[in-house]
Amino acid sequence: MSDLRDLYQETIFDHYRHPRNCHAVPGANRYAGGYNPLCGDRVTLYLRIEDGIVKDVGFEGVGCAIATASASLMTEALKGRTEAEVEALFERFHAMATAPADQPAAQEGLGKLSVLAGVRGFPARIKCATLAWHTLHAALRNGSGTVSTE
Repeated sequence: MSDLRDLYQETIFDHYRHPRNCHAVPGANRYAGGYNPLCGDRVTLYLRIEDGIVKDVGFEGVGCAIATASASLMTEALKGRTEAEVEALFERFHAMATAPADQPAAQEGLGKLSVLAGVRGFPARIKCATLAWHTLHAALRNGSGTVSTE
């Protein structure tokens, strides 16, 4: 179990130190901002969707290791998916991240995103892990303004 925990931690730290898709997206046609007032995490998410498919995605922001890694992992998972697939992925990720810590969390179909299942044991960190995802949800709905975790 210790080796698995080490792998999870290394994946999170790798995405924190070297976030993927950490940039504004030229030609983005959907975007939204997110803010966690409890810890100060901020994210702006950019999507370029063509014919219902995510062609490009990026984010900018400042945040803790969990918030940054979650945004980085999320952007990797979104490229090439349809809007319906992205919505379904949002639902699966949110269910996993918010499941009670004493119950098994469904991780099917989440791939590398399942490394964030550990936040369930730390309720204050769940909002860090889900900030980018709630921002994604707002961007898909052509949201404006800033999504808050509160």
